[in-house]
Amino acid sequence: MHTVSDYQTYFLEYLSKKIITKEPKNLYEPISYILNLGGKRLRPILVLMASEAFGGSYKKSLDAALAIEVFHNFSLIHDDIMDAAPLRRGKETVHEKWGVSTGILSGDAMLINAYQLFENYESETFRELATLFTKTAIEVCEGQQYDIDFETRDDVVISEYIKMIEYKTAVLVGAAMKMGAIIANASESCREAIYDFGRLLGLAFQLQDDYLDAFGDPDTFGKQVGGDIIENKKTILYLKALEFANEGEKKQLTGLFSLNPENPSEKINTVKHLFETTGAKEQTRIEIEKYTEKAFAVLDKLSVTEDKKEVLRLFGKKLMNRSV
Repeated sequence: MHTVSDYQTYFLEYLSKKIITKEPKNLYEPISYILNLGGKRLRPILVLMASEAFGGSYKKSLDAALAIEVFHNFSLIHDDIMDAAPLRRGKETVHEKWGVSTGILSGDAMLINAYQLFENYESETFRELATLFTKTAIEVCEGQQYDIDFETRDDVVISEYIKMIEYKTAVLVGAAMKMGAIIANASESCREAIYDFGRLLGLAFQLQDDYLDAFGDPDTFGKQVGGDIIENKKTILYLKALEFANEGEKKQLTGLFSLNPENPSEKINTVKHLFETTGAKEQTRIEIEKYTEKAFAVLDKLSVTEDKKEVLRLFGKKLMNRSV
């Protein structure tokens, strides 16, 4: 296997060849814009890594890797519209730059483009990839709806929240790894195991994202720090705070999450203080470590050589120690 930085280079080179702004310009320019914004490229790298872990070639996996990245960025465009988010990776969001209508339409085109990329595979591989992709895409939509529903509910519990982030985020990470295994013609048991590894890693990744949204460095995080607090999202930090808070703290926290002040900085600081004093900050770190360890436990049992496991393990550790 190659290094993670190698896979990133291979994917970015392929991406640069494939991104073409054509007419109508206002449809395709936003697509090029968001795909060039950067980001961790987590999902496409995992497609390439998984393919080579099972004896395949990363080159055969590039179209599937690009499909995953295009789909992920499509979902980000629409998520940002729903959240009225001003920034994505430190830059203007697509709907802020081109308007909501163009954001919706460019996102729709990206979803279609993602499916088109699977057409470059042989019929059986195409069928398996498309079936997995369709299942994953509808789960992502279900996860997004759960996320929206939770904003107006006061009775969300942690198990429901974990299910929401599993669908909204983790299944796409699992699917990325399973796609690599499919292209490499890995056994069914290996495909399922690598999917579980990716899914569990995806859960830890999203919990880490929740943590960084409140406690990340604004210079490196790339999104508005405190964005979840502004939007009154019941993240793991909020739910853990309610679990461990006394009655006074619960009342204060739920009261703050019913407000939408014009200047939210005071609200953000007060909520973050409550996350710390209730122990929610530390408990969230424990949850991140729990799902990371579960992912590595699946990896330990995977039927690939130890050197290949180590590449995947190092990538997982790097993700869990990130600041962006």
